[in-house]
Amino acid sequence: MEVLVPFSTDRPKSRLSAALSPAERASFARAMLADVLEAVTAAGGDPRVLATGPVDADVACPVDVDDRPLTRAVNAALSERRAAADRPVGVVMGDLAIATPSALCDLFDAVGRSVDVSIAPGRGGGTNALAVDHAEFRVDYHGASYRDHRRIADEVDATVGVIDSHRLATDVDEPADLAEVLIHGDGAAAAWLRDAGFALEDGGGRVGVARVEDGNDASIRDRDPF
Repeated sequence: MEVLVPFSTDRPKSRLSAALSPAERASFARAMLADVLEAVTAAGGDPRVLATGPVDADVACPVDVDDRPLTRAVNAALSERRAAADRPVGVVMGDLAIATPSALCDLFDAVGRSVDVSIAPGRGGGTNALAVDHAEFRVDYHGASYRDHRRIADEVDATVGVIDSHRLATDVDEPADLAEVLIHGDGAAAAWLRDAGFALEDGGGRVGVARVEDGNDASIRDRDPF
């Protein structure tokens, strides 16, 4: 299965600005992308990065640059890839730093075997990953996209399977999400955070993260990311 991996090179991960500088956010985003591409490949997928601009990293797969909004770019790529090869196409976001090959196999294997579209919802109503084997299905990433994708599938008479996976539901957008990477991740993103001085912080309630900078602990567990 060919798998599109959307990746933003324009102000990547802006909601992590309370924890990381612009240069650090770009570097961390590339580390997460590396983890996603590795997981997709290990799950039997053929990844293709769909980037908003040139990717400043050595990526061992094709990279297509499309600076249009996410929905338009993904729909154009889906149409192109389905026309080029009569097989399902996946879409896996580039910030799923704790995704595993096993979780992605569940997503990929459902399509064609039992459903036309398999969806891995994200927290808050988004769509973090999907796989499509239906000529008329299109994506719409505006707002609560999980509900929109269920509606679109109904409109084109596509059967849907939902993948209930913590690994795929966890996208890294805000400082609190970094704890999930340190707890569950074992790839480039987790290593990047540890090398940058981040560690888990347990204050007796919700586990957060703290960063040691010049000998000072800089807690970001409760910091507003905006």
